[in-house]
Amino acid sequence: MTDHVLRDVSNGVLTLTLNRPEKKNALTRAMYQALADGIDGAGTDPDIRSVLIQAEGDMFTAGNDLGDFAAANRSEPQVEASRARGNPLLVALARATTPLVAAVNGRAVGVGTTMLLHCDLVFVSDDALLTTPFVNLALVPEAASSLTLPGRIGHARAFSMFVLGEVVDARKAVDWGIANAACPRAELRARARTAAEAIAAVRPRRLR
Repeated sequence: MTDHVLRDVSNGVLTLTLNRPEKKNALTRAMYQALADGIDGAGTDPDIRSVLIQAEGDMFTAGNDLGDFAAANRSEPQVEASRARGNPLLVALARATTPLVAAVNGRAVGVGTTMLLHCDLVFVSDDALLTTPFVNLALVPEAASSLTLPGRIGHARAFSMFVLGEVVDARKAVDWGIANAACPRAELRARARTAAEAIAAVRPRRLR
């Protein structure tokens, strides 16, 4: 695990904490790998029955670290080999068998929003803002979100988010079905933790 993703296991819950607040938790390749390893590993560890994803600082994540993203496009053998394998987090989210819970504090940009579509429970702070600025960056929406977002909130709303860059606040995220509930930031982690532990208390066979 990179120091930028902290790992803790207790009461059947694996907590993965984005820990790069000085960079607004912008995600590097190492952070993607650490998150993927945690989610994949949870599926084979009988002591882990739910995964909680949260973040330090005032922002859930600013999305891709653009410097790291640019470096991934260099024409070097080791970089090209890594790029050919794709983003490990996206693969881990798609094949996850352990329930995922997210606690979103503040802004969630790009993959910070699209990853939520793969989570089973999502809690947002009252000041949360979700954005998907792919078109402005000439990027393709990742994590199958061009399918999952319209499926969740409808074509018109998804089009507005993707193409017009509509910012979705906490209340709208709940109303649209992206999040389960909004709460004050001071209560966010406790609310999400309680839910994660409640999932972990369910017998795995029943949950499957």
